[in-house]
Amino acid sequence: MTDVRPDPLTESPCGCAEDTRLSLSRRGLLAGAAGLVAAGVATSVPTQYAWADPGYRGDVLVVLSLRGGFDGLSAVAPVADAAYVKARPTIGLQQSQALMLDRTFGLHPSLKALKPFWDAKSLAFVHAVGQTSPTRSHFKAMEDMENAAPGSTLRTGWLDRMLGATASPSTFTGVAFGPSPRALQGPFNELSIRGVDQLSLSGAGSASDSARWRTVLAAVNSNAPAHVRVPTTAALAAFGTATKMKEAGYTPRAGVTYPGDELGGALRDVARLVKQGVGLRAAAVDFGGWDTHAGMGNAAKGFMRDHLGRLAAALAAFWTDLGAEQSRVTVITLSEFGRRLTENASGGLDHGHGNLAMVLGGGVNGGKVYGSWPGLASSALVDGDLAGTTDYRTILAEVMERRQKLTASTVFPGVGSSRLGLVRAA
Repeated sequence: MTDVRPDPLTESPCGCAEDTRLSLSRRGLLAGAAGLVAAGVATSVPTQYAWADPGYRGDVLVVLSLRGGFDGLSAVAPVADAAYVKARPTIGLQQSQALMLDRTFGLHPSLKALKPFWDAKSLAFVHAVGQTSPTRSHFKAMEDMENAAPGSTLRTGWLDRMLGATASPSTFTGVAFGPSPRALQGPFNELSIRGVDQLSLSGAGSASDSARWRTVLAAVNSNAPAHVRVPTTAALAAFGTATKMKEAGYTPRAGVTYPGDELGGALRDVARLVKQGVGLRAAAVDFGGWDTHAGMGNAAKGFMRDHLGRLAAALAAFWTDLGAEQSRVTVITLSEFGRRLTENASGGLDHGHGNLAMVLGGGVNGGKVYGSWPGLASSALVDGDLAGTTDYRTILAEVMERRQKLTASTVFPGVGSSRLGLVRAA
């Protein structure tokens, strides 16, 4: 039987009417009104790029959102814990199958492409990661995660606030590949496009037509009100840069082959922009489909094995392709919540709480599982879930402070001062 899963960007991850993340932001409305960018077909792996000043050569933060509720207890499993083995008799990872990381945790064999980065100490994991006010609603959990300001009146997204904490924004302050996530909602304008090579001017059928359109549109909008002129100027500038990149083409590093799926294409574009030196400061990539209520399979076969394999293959290609640029890139995976400890009657897992974050980077103190591990004893669980003992914002805050030299408290109000020692100062 084929396990058909909803697209987390266009359908409810669990079939519920409240679970939708598509929204019309101010940026999307203005970009659409400008009528400039014909982006091609929609993608289930949208990528958002936030540019700073063109001369920026600091650390690039890549946030890979594993939407739908990633099961961190499958990816990095506490295989030495008897409670884990008992709770997952058919879908659990066996210790004999795992790539052991330490005495407690084992890496899922489908993630074996990432093991060399662990061995090289550029990859670390943080376990039992969660939010301060956990919920099992996809919609609410994603909204809270991307707002990242619990207990405050802020309604902007944390990536938008991060952009506001940087140097004077340029034309490429923010560019969204696909639907703009809540994390980018706020006063800063981000362009929405589908991909670097797919960016084109609507109605322009040739290079000469495009040049004429750009000249005319720039002139027509030069004295327009700011709410029209600013997004138009940004769109034209983005098109100009993308056109040059498309004409130059892109060849990954020798020996690197990206998977031919949307995730591979998205990460290929991230690597391309990092190496082109366009001033990239942050990129956000979505890789959904993790709402595994049924038919997960096991380490030998099934959906989870295959989906983890796709994730590992794309990340491994991306990291290898960066080459020397690895020194200034940090990748963090996040998901709105984890899955329950105990498997259900359908061979899957329902919505849970505590989860796993992967941190890959040139400045990462890798080869270690970080976080306060609460264990899986019944007394340590939160309503049957792994407890979330590390606020996910702590991870982001440390990377911002030590790698990007930003004041994290301006981005994450109320975040604690404790840090894990995950990364070295840039």
